[in-house]
Amino acid sequence: MAFKNTFIPYGGYWSTPFCAWQKSFQNLHAVKFAAEIGSRFLKEKKISPKEFDELIFGITIPQTSIFYGTPWLAGMLGAENITGPMIGQACATGARGVELAALAIESGLRKNIFVVYADRCSNGPLLVYPNPEAPGATQDKESWVWDNFGNDPFAKNAMVETAENVAKEIGISREDQDKITLLRYQQYIDSTKNNRAFQKKYMISPVEVKDRKGRKVISTVDGDEGIFPTTTEGLSKLRPVIPNGTVTFGTQTHPADGNCGIIVTNREKAKELSKNKKIEIQVLSYGEGRAKKGYMAKAIIPAAKMALKQANLSIKDISAIKTHNPFAVNDIYFCREMDIDWKDMNNYGSSLIYGHPQAPTGARLIIELIEELVEKDGGLGLFDGCAAGDTGAAIVIKVSIE
Repeated sequence: MAFKNTFIPYGGYWSTPFCAWQKSFQNLHAVKFAAEIGSRFLKEKKISPKEFDELIFGITIPQTSIFYGTPWLAGMLGAENITGPMIGQACATGARGVELAALAIESGLRKNIFVVYADRCSNGPLLVYPNPEAPGATQDKESWVWDNFGNDPFAKNAMVETAENVAKEIGISREDQDKITLLRYQQYIDSTKNNRAFQKKYMISPVEVKDRKGRKVISTVDGDEGIFPTTTEGLSKLRPVIPNGTVTFGTQTHPADGNCGIIVTNREKAKELSKNKKIEIQVLSYGEGRAKKGYMAKAIIPAAKMALKQANLSIKDISAIKTHNPFAVNDIYFCREMDIDWKDMNNYGSSLIYGHPQAPTGARLIIELIEELVEKDGGLGLFDGCAAGDTGAAIVIKVSIE
């Protein structure tokens, strides 16, 4: 899908730090936490919640009272007058949320949409389903996070097996996975230089974490938690997750907790809300794709090609690329297929290093893509990433600076 009148105000977005699961954000209710940070963002930007005519809420892991979803979140944000869809498309949720907002803006149905993403992989729910036909009417059970990471009901494999399948089919070595992981770690470190100057352009911090009753501050989070110091020697010592495989815990991402938000609007409203009127951010297109069963990393290529085609562009026109790369295999495959150098993408970090809370993952990468394009004095950017079900989603962004 191509877009002509969909824009994002410069600075009209945020991300919390991402905390690896079972760290500081592990007990925070994802919806309430998103409302707290979203309200803080709007207050800091001096934007009234009444400015919006729709709220889109991306969340993929159930939380208590999620039945009330978007209307509940809107109420906590002070936007009691609006509602909107609640979407969950695994790690494609970030791109899909922007696309849904763009469709509403392009149609003229909406003028100013708030897209909020939240997930907590920590302490995921254990769901119990009635099964009267089971022996003794015992229930069927599912650990929402862990069981789904471990089994795709259609492809009949675990997430890590999809990476191994692609690595085996096209010949991606363990050594190359280690090398690109080290590079991605070094790129992430660039975002923390000068007292985290790059991250502070979009990240809300510090975040005070309160106890479950919301009364006592038990910790303060200044930046991402759970980043593993990465060296060639350290990576080489790790054993493959699957015996005789190539993917280790060092060359795959980790589950995390956090939230993000993006304002999607028309040109006039974007300029009004922008913190720098000389910077214009336009959403040009969206693409999606699907690979054969059990080859999730391959879905990123048809997604990217569709988004580029819709924008009437080629990969050579793109000056910045960000990917959701749950496995190092993803980026090696992407670079081979698109004929680009490993160093030509994922500057300032990627989910391989700072983790993935699912719904907010792609949103943070899109936000970082915007800020990188601003650093480059404008240009065209591509976000691309895979998601559960051997799928992929991509967004093309244009940043213009007067």
